[in-house]
Amino acid sequence: MKLVYNVNEKPKFGQLLIFAFQQLLAILAATILVPSLINQNVGSEMSQAAALFGAGVGTIVYLLFTKFKSPVFLGSSFAFIGSMCAAFAGAASAAAGYAGFIIGAVLAGLVYVIIAIIVKFAGVKWINKIMPAVVIGPTVAIIGLSLANNAIKQVLDFPVWDPNSSAFIMDTHAVISLICAIITLLAVVIASVFGKKMAKLIPFIIGILVGYAVACLFTWIGETANNEALKLVDFSALKEITVLKVPDFTFTKAIDGLGDIKMPYIATLAIAYIPVAFVVFAEHIADHKNLSSVIEKDLLEDPGLDKTLLGDGVGSMAGAIFGGCPNTTYGESVGCVAITGNASILTIFTAAIMSMVISFIDPFVKFLATIPNCVMGGVCITLYGFIAVSGLKMLQPVDLNDNRNLFTAASILIAGVGQMAFKFVFNVGEDQASIVITEVACALILGIIVNLICSIKKNKKAE
Repeated sequence: MKLVYNVNEKPKFGQLLIFAFQQLLAILAATILVPSLINQNVGSEMSQAAALFGAGVGTIVYLLFTKFKSPVFLGSSFAFIGSMCAAFAGAASAAAGYAGFIIGAVLAGLVYVIIAIIVKFAGVKWINKIMPAVVIGPTVAIIGLSLANNAIKQVLDFPVWDPNSSAFIMDTHAVISLICAIITLLAVVIASVFGKKMAKLIPFIIGILVGYAVACLFTWIGETANNEALKLVDFSALKEITVLKVPDFTFTKAIDGLGDIKMPYIATLAIAYIPVAFVVFAEHIADHKNLSSVIEKDLLEDPGLDKTLLGDGVGSMAGAIFGGCPNTTYGESVGCVAITGNASILTIFTAAIMSMVISFIDPFVKFLATIPNCVMGGVCITLYGFIAVSGLKMLQPVDLNDNRNLFTAASILIAGVGQMAFKFVFNVGEDQASIVITEVACALILGIIVNLICSIKKNKKAE
């Protein structure tokens, strides 16, 4: 779609705050979900507010390195969840585990720095050669499709999966959640398609407000009728609110654990984090190719892949110091830019500042925590769906009547949709670490191999 605000354009101050808040809402659920999942898995006490602050810091670092030319927000990376679990579980103490989060993020960030140096001298032509549109397009589509299951689980408020029927068990709560999610989805669609001026630019805020109102109505009916299945909003998070509260930054917890850091543990962190960084590198390229198609400017050329890598890597290190989570560019942010037509870099910068400020405002942080999963799921259907469709759009100029292109795209799509992923477990002394190669990485690697093999015939023909 045609951009309403280009990268260097500046919305009016009042509109800017609203646009920035929408960006924040787009990345919110995933950013605060990562520390929550780590806490559930290993019993840590990571702060969601600190993760939000770290995402803001990481985004600002990224914008500085990319010379304010790449309009995307950085948030907590799902790819490192396994790495973080291994870091905390293998630590000699809880404090050492928090220190491990930071050290691991630094190791992963250094991978980006090293690759950036290589790109600086070798250029990006080799990347365009091994990852042309026929490879990167389906890979971007898989990024969106790989998130589809998360969106549907949110839509149905994390229902029970029945393996015998290969379907979700629909109880009353799941049905009510589905209704609320569909209303949210329709509110986003109507605002974006039929909205005028401002409404067209803030469809996600409108959708979330409408969905939240509906969820509150169902919750009120549930309270009145004493029916737990109708209660979609959990207001317990609003108890014991203070006006201002300093987030539990990871570095404050990690200081006491520095003395427990030994070389075997650092080796565990290296095995857990470094290979995953190479996987996320592939997703980094796919995200920036996608964003480039949205703003119609090749970000790998200007500001350059070396700059985006440095911004992502150093931003990830900086963000982890505060929030514990390595950061990465968010597809949700790219989707928000594309759907609203607002690519203003000032919007991203303001959203980053806003996320840092909000992390100190306890009532607001806890209010955001009350937004039901089904409401965010309704929004995520559009965000994740756009990522998938934008990847398929990249295939438009590709000749799929040519079997070389057809097999390349087909192998990526089937490997990704089929969720071909691998987990390798290693023993390092008395500790154990794991490496997870996601379906996106597996699909991309397979696609690159198939494309290179198919290109042999093409090259011979050219000769």
